[in-house]
Parts: sequence; structure tokens; C-alpha cells
Amino acid sequence: MTDPSTPPASSTPSAFGSHHEQVVFCHDEASGLKAIIAIYSTALGPALGGTRFYPYATEAEALTDVLNLSQGMAYKNALAGLDLGGGKAVIIGDPGKLKGEALLRAYGRFVQTLNGRYFTACDVGTFSADMDVIARECDFVVGRTVEHGGAGDSSVLTAFGVYQGMRASAQHVWGDASLAGKRVGVAGVGKVGKHLVDHLMAEEAHVVITDPYEPAVSALLATHPGVVSVADTDTLIREPLDIYAPCALGGALNDESVEAMTAQIVCGAANNQLAHDGIEKRLEERGITYAPDYCVNAGGVIQVADELEGFDFDRAKARAAKIYDTTLSVLARAKAEGVPPSIAADRVAEQRIREIGRLRQVYLPKG
Repeated sequence: MTDPSTPPASSTPSAFGSHHEQVVFCHDEASGLKAIIAIYSTALGPALGGTRFYPYATEAEALTDVLNLSQGMAYKNALAGLDLGGGKAVIIGDPGKLKGEALLRAYGRFVQTLNGRYFTACDVGTFSADMDVIARECDFVVGRTVEHGGAGDSSVLTAFGVYQGMRASAQHVWGDASLAGKRVGVAGVGKVGKHLVDHLMAEEAHVVITDPYEPAVSALLATHPGVVSVADTDTLIREPLDIYAPCALGGALNDESVEAMTAQIVCGAANNQLAHDGIEKRLEERGITYAPDYCVNAGGVIQVADELEGFDFDRAKARAAKIYDTTLSVLARAKAEGVPPSIAADRVAEQRIREIGRLRQVYLPKG
């Protein structure tokens, strides 16, 4: 996000957030639950965003993260054309040590107190099976297992959406959406990255990968012998690439990586790829087209949001395919207005939140 009012990670965040509607602190001492739920906006509908379970060093760090992530979800949902607002939750602690039935059910009861203003789903440190547990105390949960009527693994359509965004970026830059023969570097081949590589190999792209988790690399090389692996991300970005796809941690686009980059397009699944404000300008100066992360990685939220209508994979995939058109329109608007794509994407999202949210001023009787 490029909203200058969003507090940087190093600042002391405000418990009131940054234009947030509601921030809720949740504590259940017996189970060890310490959680924060942030609702940025419900202008388009109930807020939807995942629950991140992470061992934050401080509560202030957790608050900063949940405020930034909830704003990002509001913009992502708006840009994806969903009638949903943006929210996020964080549970403070090591999931490997703290996560258990009592804690998850306690958390579910806190989400239930919001009475549908916030729908939760999976994120870092939480999985579909955890959503099943939370749902035993809460009606407002998506991303559940297939066995419990949910969408299951949302990485499938996340990767599909990134692939569509990559095709749109290629169309914008080279006048041809085909990725055949293009050299694509994928940093991170976990749940999303491995599915993205499947799409790229099916289109006969030349793929170079890296991941610090060696078993993930070995498994992918066994599936796709034509893929090349390199030692680390620093090596990858210096490879002669056409497209770079960061699919692991945030902050992948920093001063050092942008200067070393050879790719003409950056399009990946990682959240919050811009390390700080100003990076998008440097990408533009270097002639690198950046497909905004929350534009192209929206396939996952589209997938879990479809559960609210009774999940249908084909319908969700058709909606995720529209990420191609959305990305193309964002890049075209950026060019027309002379601004970086991240600014153009923000403007599109803000315009939809403003215009559609305004309709809520018209009274409709219940029933």
C-alpha cells in the first residue's frame, strides 16, 4: 500500500489504526490467546481477511502488521470486484507451541462477537483444518476443508491469478500475452510457487527457481526436470530474466534488489513486496513494470470468498481469470496517468470503495 498515513514498521502504531473502523484486542489467559482483529473498512460489505499466527517480538509489531495487512485486504477485495471490505487478524505466539483446540475455539468466540462484521480465513501459521476448529464456535469462517464444505487449499487459485497477471503484464510490455520462451525466475516454491511453475512449464516458459527449503526444490525438480535451480534469491535476481516472481516473504523489492534486477517485469504472489515508499518510482526509472501484488495475488481470496455463495470451483476460477483484465487495466491507467502501477491500483480500489460505499447512504428496510 502507498497510503502515507500507514505507519512504517519502525514507528509506534496507534491503537486507533490508520483510518480503521475498528481494532479489537482479544485475550484468553487460560488458553494463551493474545489476538488483534483489525477492520479497515466495511464500505463494500463485511470485512474478509485471514488470521496470521506468528511469534511477533512485541505487541506493537503485531499491531503494526495487522493494521497494514487489513488495509491491504480492503484494497485487494475492492480491486478484485468483491462485495467485501477488508480486515485481518493476528494471533501472537509460536503456532508450533501454542496452537491448540482451546486457543482456536477461544479465538472463534471473539470473532463471533463481531456478529459478521469480520469473516476470517487462513494465513501464515493457520490452515484449513484450523478454520474447521474455529468454526465450531463461529459462524463467520471461510477457507475450511473440503470435507466441511469449504474451498480447501486457496493456493491453487492464488497461483492461477498470478499467472493471469503475468500474462497481462507480458501483453502490456511486449504486446503478446504468451509466456512461451520467456525466462521466469520464481523465488519461493512452496504452496503457491509450485503451482505457478506448473502453469509456466505448461506454456513452455524457461523457469529458474530458488527456495531455502531444499526438499521443496528437489520435489519440483523431480516433477519438472527442465527447471533450473540456483542457490538463493540474490543469485536469482542477477540471472538474465524476463520476469521475476517473488512468491515468498514480503519486502522482496528493496533498494539493493531493484538495482541488481535484470527482469523487465515483476509479478509474484508475495504480499507487501515494496520494502518502502519510493521503490515503485525506482522500478519505473529502471524500466521495470511492477504488477501490484494485491492485484495479481487475489485468486486466493476470490476462492475462499466463493464459499459465501456455496463453493463452486469452476465459478471461482472464472472470477480469478478476470485478474488478467484487472491487471491490464491497472497498467494502462498507470501509463495514461503517468504514475507507477501501485499508485494506479490504489486509485482504482479507492474509487470503487468510495463510489459503491456511497450507495449505503440510501436506506433499505430490512426483511
